[in-house]
Amino acid sequence: MNGSNGYVLPIGRQMMSGRRIMHGFIIMAAAISAAHAQRAPEIGYVYPAGAQAGSTVELALAGRFLDGTSGAVVSGGGVSVSVVKHIKPLNGREINLLRDQLKDLQEQISPVQSNEEEAAYAAPSGSGEPIDREAIQKEMAEIRTKLANPKNRNRENPQLAEDLVLRITVAPDAAAGRRELRVRTSAGLSNPVVFHVGNLPEYNEKEPNEKAAETELLGPLPLVINGQIKPGDIDRFRIRLTAGMDLVVRAQARDLIPYLADGVPGWFQATLGLYCPDGKEAAYVDDYKFHPDPVIAYKAAADGEYVLEIKDSIYRGREDFVYRITAGELPFITSIFPLGGRAGAETSVRIKGWNLPRNELTINAREHSSGILPVYVGKEQLVSNVMPFAVGPFPECVAEEPNSTLRQGQPVTLPITVNGRIEQPEDSDVFRFEGRAGDAIVAEVYARRLDSPLDSILRLTDAQGRVIAANDDHEDKGAGLITHHADSLINATLPADGDYYLHIADAQRKGGPDYGYRLRIGGPQPDFDLRVAPSTVNVRAGSTANITVHAIRRDGFTGPITVSLKNAPQGFTLNGGLIPADKEEVRMQLRAPGKALNEPVVLNFEGAASIDGQQVVRRVVPADSRMQAFFYWHLVSAEEFKVSVLGRAAAKPLADAAMAPTRNAPPPANASVAVKSSPTKPKSSKPAVAN
Repeated sequence: MNGSNGYVLPIGRQMMSGRRIMHGFIIMAAAISAAHAQRAPEIGYVYPAGAQAGSTVELALAGRFLDGTSGAVVSGGGVSVSVVKHIKPLNGREINLLRDQLKDLQEQISPVQSNEEEAAYAAPSGSGEPIDREAIQKEMAEIRTKLANPKNRNRENPQLAEDLVLRITVAPDAAAGRRELRVRTSAGLSNPVVFHVGNLPEYNEKEPNEKAAETELLGPLPLVINGQIKPGDIDRFRIRLTAGMDLVVRAQARDLIPYLADGVPGWFQATLGLYCPDGKEAAYVDDYKFHPDPVIAYKAAADGEYVLEIKDSIYRGREDFVYRITAGELPFITSIFPLGGRAGAETSVRIKGWNLPRNELTINAREHSSGILPVYVGKEQLVSNVMPFAVGPFPECVAEEPNSTLRQGQPVTLPITVNGRIEQPEDSDVFRFEGRAGDAIVAEVYARRLDSPLDSILRLTDAQGRVIAANDDHEDKGAGLITHHADSLINATLPADGDYYLHIADAQRKGGPDYGYRLRIGGPQPDFDLRVAPSTVNVRAGSTANITVHAIRRDGFTGPITVSLKNAPQGFTLNGGLIPADKEEVRMQLRAPGKALNEPVVLNFEGAASIDGQQVVRRVVPADSRMQAFFYWHLVSAEEFKVSVLGRAAAKPLADAAMAPTRNAPPPANASVAVKSSPTKPKSSKPAVAN
């Protein structure tokens, strides 16, 4: 107990040391408790990660700091949530107390040996009433359930330590699509997790299902299958196909949880297999293009029961390895061309894929100045996957073959955006333009960011073939879901008057009809994008919370950016809303109103800057900073920036703590306190209208 620097001991070892020390213990324990109470809730996963409109289902979630959970907030409306139960792992003291309690209960209902003992058991002295055996057995069952929780001893994944069960009801008219679910607790809102509202029947896996014979035959397609992959697990399902059926099976795994901080490669790497009625493999995939989530397209060869299989590629597994499989004759877009069009105009787009109702769309960008629009098609109430369509300010043209050599270089007039394809392996496209000495030239490829498999490489040469500049990969910090930044960017100053050539090819020498690109060529177009993190803020009434605004600067823009709230509810203010010149991120303070709010609110921010004498305004996109595979960090965009304004924390007078009982008071579970005493050595202790 001695030591000038103090040391930490379990509180239980110090309860015999007198009232003065106990006074310090209580204050410190209260401080520890208050500190934990301030921790924002965190959610690791939700299972199932979706529900059909018009249904009521129970959701299993895991996370931490979930005390006082009162419900959840789901974006988009049409969804109500209630809490069923919250399960926390037990510490050693709690486990021992429950074991003692279980032993006492067991002794109360243990078999008796004599009539005298039986009479005493049936009517204990002073009670006048018989013991309720059924109630005791029920209580014992509840204790055994608590003791059986594997998380009591498994501390390997503290981010999933606590379990939560919610009951969710989706209105029949709730709009289908991707939503964000945040748990609501006494400490505020959690981070958002992906939750889908669909219009197809949903099935949740039933274990055991590693053997096809153990699984039930699933209902008629199309449907959605929900499941989790545990360590070494393989899930199999039986589905009935008819000959000639154009089956599409789409898995969502990384799409639900984009990054795992403590696993390599940083997500659940799902694989899909399909097996014929005779057991032969019909299809097997472990990705789709450059996407980790696999997709199967298969024309059924015969009638019969087929087996669908999903697992992790290296047989890992954990409760947050959650998946959704959509299976049926689904519309699925594999590529579009061109990948974009000019702002303020309509663009005719050719689409390719499976089970599509048409092969051409008209994209209306008349009311858009720039950015990315979602493109999809529908077929008999089924909606396809979404493809990105870029909108830009430059004139547009299409690459024309042959154009793979300097002599064949296609002439273009700058500024221009070229829409092209590397149509076969070893192919390249060359474009010729006239330049003057000292001209600043920017050439940028948009391909991977537009869902093209092209891994571009870009070279700028003069008429003699001498390389002026070249680039393979350029990182776009705004593309938070991309881990291989395969698009190319060149910034160069032309050394002399004359003709110059831009060469674009695939760095891996691949190619095909899906290998589309957009190549922007012209002078610099200074601009910026903005992200604000985190996407969820919990703040006491009248207090401030820190947020970080990230500036993604483009084409050499270095100027200051002013960030402000847009149409915010009364009482919200933003302090420090300036990103100085050349800075890429700034911490700002969001001040909350003086009174608590009953419901969370959605806030919007915008950033403004002067570029070439023009005022440019950009939306600040909500985002969360996520770690991938122990090391890499990504800004993952969110749908909404939500704020929970909590009541002011009640301050406990120290005198109250001093008067707390000092004897026979159970210590807080696992509490530790700092003790000072006399000197000695211390003990070690995110639509375009498709018409």
